[in-house]
Amino acid sequence: MKLLTVTVPCYNSEAYMRRCVDSILSGGADVEVIIVDDGSTDGTAAIADEYAVRFPGGVRVVHQPNKGHGGAVNAGLEQADGLYFKVVDSDDCLDTTALARLLEGMKGLDNPADLIICNYVYDKHGKEKTIRYTGMFPENRVFTWEEARRSKPGRYLIMHAAVFRTALLRDCGLKLPEHTFYVDNLCVYKPLGYVQSLLYLNCDLYRYTIGRDNQSVGERTMLSRIDQQIAINKLMADIRHAPQNARHAEYLYRLLEIVTAVSSVMLIKGKNYSKKRELWNYIKSCAPGTYKKLRRGFLGFLVNLPIGFPAKLGYNISRALFKFN
Repeated sequence: MKLLTVTVPCYNSEAYMRRCVDSILSGGADVEVIIVDDGSTDGTAAIADEYAVRFPGGVRVVHQPNKGHGGAVNAGLEQADGLYFKVVDSDDCLDTTALARLLEGMKGLDNPADLIICNYVYDKHGKEKTIRYTGMFPENRVFTWEEARRSKPGRYLIMHAAVFRTALLRDCGLKLPEHTFYVDNLCVYKPLGYVQSLLYLNCDLYRYTIGRDNQSVGERTMLSRIDQQIAINKLMADIRHAPQNARHAEYLYRLLEIVTAVSSVMLIKGKNYSKKRELWNYIKSCAPGTYKKLRRGFLGFLVNLPIGFPAKLGYNISRALFKFN
């Protein structure tokens, strides 16, 4: 068994996928790469097959009709043989030094942690911002939610930071919707509710490239796909977790909070006020206790200010504080 399976969803990724795959292969024999060619129409399929020939046993390729990001992640998880599982988007990459540290950390575990957390780096046209979890979690040892400290603004446990135990993802029944963007939030939120043991390695593993034209997290693109963002938001609100303790519940709540805030501010930006009301009413109907907490929270207050300048101000404050798009 490999230590780590990394799935790389690819759709027309010929221009940048080599950088991504090469960074993962630096992990050597402990890592397998599953490239999912999700119905590409450019040279992606040929590049993927080239890697499979060059690295037998290290790279496998899944060719499938286009199913979207969620369908590609599902295919990778289905094929995964590694003890741990991670998704790396084809326009991103892993830091090779941090990957070596991650693999050494995995080897040093007597019992596998359910979730390994690493830092990640936003890279926008060469300007970098690193998101670290120092001060929130003990470092370099397995711990439980009882030892976690309060979450900090902007330090949410998103996909880029997470490396889940593969069996946990399967045991929790993770199955992402097809033909839908923004599934990365659901990909973390659902299994996070089942996590009991964690390991935090203070290394900058994931390099998240932003600022590319037509990127899914770009503001214009998000506005055009707002219904998909709302769909994921609702699926998250539908999930009923049984947290280990109050701290575990807090981390789950914070992730739902930021996703709801992002949905709301995009709807404000697009002047889709009726859809924003419908989203909040949906949360109120399916999870009234969570709705009250969200509505009374700082972000809930900001995104529900009256229509007009105050709402735009809330949008800008939220965006500055929490660094989305």
